[in-house]
Amino acid sequence: MLTVQALIGSPRVLRFKSNGWLYKFTRIRLMMSEESEKTLTMPLKRVEEGNGDSGENGHIRKKLKSDVEDTGDERKHPKRKVVLLLAYSGKGYYGMQRNAGSSQFKTIEDELVTALIKSGCIPDNHGDDMKKMSFQRCARTDKGVSAAGQVVSLKLWMIEDLMEKINSNLPTQIRVLGLKRVTGGFNSKNSCDARTYSYMLPTVAFAPKSYNTKNSTAFRLDPETLQRVNRLFASYKGTHNFHNFTSQKAARDPSARRYITEMSCSEPFVRSGTEFAEITVRGQSFMMHQIRKMIGLIIAVVKGYTGEEVLQRSWGEEKVDVPKAPGLGLVLEKVHFDRYNKRFGGDGLHECLEWTEEEQAIMAFKEAHIYPSIVETECLEDSMVNWMATLPIHDFEATATGAQVKDRGQDDDEEGNGSDSAL
Repeated sequence: MLTVQALIGSPRVLRFKSNGWLYKFTRIRLMMSEESEKTLTMPLKRVEEGNGDSGENGHIRKKLKSDVEDTGDERKHPKRKVVLLLAYSGKGYYGMQRNAGSSQFKTIEDELVTALIKSGCIPDNHGDDMKKMSFQRCARTDKGVSAAGQVVSLKLWMIEDLMEKINSNLPTQIRVLGLKRVTGGFNSKNSCDARTYSYMLPTVAFAPKSYNTKNSTAFRLDPETLQRVNRLFASYKGTHNFHNFTSQKAARDPSARRYITEMSCSEPFVRSGTEFAEITVRGQSFMMHQIRKMIGLIIAVVKGYTGEEVLQRSWGEEKVDVPKAPGLGLVLEKVHFDRYNKRFGGDGLHECLEWTEEEQAIMAFKEAHIYPSIVETECLEDSMVNWMATLPIHDFEATATGAQVKDRGQDDDEEGNGSDSAL
């Protein structure tokens, strides 16, 4: 039993510590006359240091940093805004974006969220509502489309061995290859200045339409045809009206104008006895199916189904029937954050969102998972050859002069910002 002398005066907190326990009480001002002052005797309940709740008789329990580890995970580890560099093979998945409440169509984000929960870097309830962790992706890749440089931003508990624990809970065809801290207001979708995609295809796609595709593995692309292909792809550079290269976009819709900075086809190479080439395209943003239609139209021109003038007509207001190349072979290679890097990359607090140190791991993943999947599937299913058989049914002449009607029920592009949703 301790005694406290109640005195008239300003309240004042008194502390007493004994044997590792903290005692706290307040010097009390009593509303009474001097004649009625007396000594009060009150029991004090000892409380364990570090507990922030109030105890009996109003005694306050003190919270100390040393006791944080006695609480839940949210107090063990700080929560920070980060970006994750993702690489994945899209085969067998219905695209990147998660469809909440639908387990029938598994996506890349389904696997990622499950791994984050199992790793202990987000609470269980964040899996049901990804907004709780401020999750955002740079681009929504379509069914079967792969990525070597997808970037997502989110808030995570910074647990030890974070990347290793996430990857241990992911299938081998999905990997986290990099992690960096970013500013609290960073949004990977809105902060992305440009996106680079590649498209790997068998070179028989550029064979004359009279070529016998039953012998497609024997075809080899000649230098003159490759030169023409690159000249045609280069015509896409600059700003054009791509309303004919997506669906449900009005010809005079300002959002149909897109800026392309690069598009070219590589030198051919042989894999599994078939000659392939890789097309690279970089732009500020792309609409649904835009890249596949850009490639499909050039293939139609090179094969002789239509003339080169179709490109100019396709950028006008007339409706032009533009064929869409198969989704197999499309890969999100890289996303670019030039403005963010210029503003924050050199401030001494944040890193540039460049992944030069991860380039070797990115290439190793592509060689192990992405390229073999594309080559094996193409050789097994002949997706390009089967698609080429549909080219004669397309009418490349203008079929209408009015603007296309836009369906209000469909987003213009990825979540309204102009990046790919289903390329």
